[in-house]
Amino acid sequence: MNEYMKETNEALLHTYNQFPVVLERGEGAYLYDTEGKKYLDFAAGYAVSSLGYADKELNDALKEQIDKIFHTSNLYYNTACGKAAEDLKRITVMARISFTNSGGEAVEGTLKAARKYAYKKGTGRYEFIAMKESFHGRSFGALSVTGHDPYRAPFEPLVPGVSFAEYNDLDSVRALMEQADGQTAAVIVEAVGANMGVVPPKKGFLEGLRKLCDEYGALLIFDEVITGFRLAFGGAAEYFGVTPDLVTYGKIIGAGMPVGAYGGRREIMELVSPVGKVYQAGTLSGNPIAMAAGLTQLKYLYEHQGIYKDLEEKGKRLYGGMEKILAEKNLPYHINHVSSLGSLFFTEQEVVDYTSAKSSDTKAFSEYFKGMLAQGIHMAPSQFEAMFLSVAHTDEIIDQTLEAVRNYFTK
Repeated sequence: MNEYMKETNEALLHTYNQFPVVLERGEGAYLYDTEGKKYLDFAAGYAVSSLGYADKELNDALKEQIDKIFHTSNLYYNTACGKAAEDLKRITVMARISFTNSGGEAVEGTLKAARKYAYKKGTGRYEFIAMKESFHGRSFGALSVTGHDPYRAPFEPLVPGVSFAEYNDLDSVRALMEQADGQTAAVIVEAVGANMGVVPPKKGFLEGLRKLCDEYGALLIFDEVITGFRLAFGGAAEYFGVTPDLVTYGKIIGAGMPVGAYGGRREIMELVSPVGKVYQAGTLSGNPIAMAAGLTQLKYLYEHQGIYKDLEEKGKRLYGGMEKILAEKNLPYHINHVSSLGSLFFTEQEVVDYTSAKSSDTKAFSEYFKGMLAQGIHMAPSQFEAMFLSVAHTDEIIDQTLEAVRNYFTK
């Protein structure tokens, strides 16, 4: 393992600082490293693995598609892409859909479409309101609406006309809209804050954003790269009962394959090429392999929508169990969760936004991460990330996890 990591480090510029674990395969809720050690996984490839690893139906669909055709180009129809678009149109708020290679590219597409829509309406609106400490991607446009200064600072000046409000604070959104004096083209928001740890929307926040956008003539964009097909089959829009004008989805559409999608109201999406003049495309966008994976996973989720009630109950069992352990140990930390998404915050404050989230003791979380990994529990390594449950996490597995949490806090 050490030799492999040494050779890799000399050749590969990593996306992230990587932990000294070399993963080789996955099965169900578990990952296995090259030395045969298994890890109970709560990272889910960052919100991807709803069915767990090595799902036979999913793997068989990929193998079958590879034997047929695994790449064409967007000059031609392919059956998997068209069927995936039909399914997404039927089950989401999107009247028309455009596929991309990632969630970040999907965000780029919505920003372009929103501006073009404003221009077509003759308003000349071009400004965007995003949320502080949000994350929407690392390409130039998506980074411009990402409210995390360390990501933005090295590349400024970014796209002009972007202001940042406080998540869960409607007054701050209204103040920016008034300040923009009618120039706000769209508000973009993660329906559930998931890049400052899991921060649920306060009651009325998403509904209030919808009303503000309608009042000021701006579009509402939901970034559902994390929440899409996870909170409900119709994503956060269905879960919270709020309909955005545009929505983005990420790699969960392809069950982990490189794919994203954006879509929304027909009058907006028909501004996108080739119907309109907003050009956002990629040679691999909607490729047959990713679409075959997505069709299989989405078909399963659609036909088994009881899964979402089950995931809700699993979330209560895990995160509620963690809260009980904290109470038993007289620890003042806080748990936030929405269905299968959850975070343990090492802070005494109730976490409702990034200001309260950053009061967390990140060193304490780092020790917790290492302690849980030593017990074979794998989760995202940052205080400001989320835990994810899948259908492969049984009650027995959740109870084993709670025992590991209890062991850690008993030390």
